[in-house]
Amino acid sequence: MATPPPTHPANPAPPQPRQPGPNKPHPAPPSDPSDPRARRLPPILRRAWYGLNQAFRRRIAHLDITPDQYTVLRNLHEAGSRGITQSGLSANMTSDPNTVASLVNRMERSGLLIRRTDPDDRRARRLRLAPAGRRKYQTARSIALQLQAEVLAPLTPAESDHFLALLDKFAKSCSDAADRAAP
Repeated sequence: MATPPPTHPANPAPPQPRQPGPNKPHPAPPSDPSDPRARRLPPILRRAWYGLNQAFRRRIAHLDITPDQYTVLRNLHEAGSRGITQSGLSANMTSDPNTVASLVNRMERSGLLIRRTDPDDRRARRLRLAPAGRRKYQTARSIALQLQAEVLAPLTPAESDHFLALLDKFAKSCSDAADRAAP
């Protein structure tokens, strides 16, 4: 291993790149649009999301539900017997309220969920799992866990935990950026 040249006022050591810390901003992305680093993140995220979504969609097709409907069922399951308001569901899904309303209407007609007036706020509606929705959720949940294990299999358990923690941190950062850009 080569020894670095001694530092001298006439021959200072080359500056070392600084690594951003938790409170230090990251360096600006490359400004040259032809630099692959300038356009790497969005395509990678899209490719990952699209692949995961398509794999899940195909594996639950026999249940006659979509990945979005599974997400609704999961939220209702996690909400327990009290259920969740439609606005709460929209917030949890980070989805447009009109999209969620349409999804909820279809799922109610299919007998997957029950919508009732909230006893604490007569203007709000509480959503709960119907028995058919509970059964479909349990089956789809098993499929989701198998798929998650499959796609995380190339990582060690420690890498998987670290990756998911970083992805959660990244999702929060994206959400914060969207909030800052709100009109």
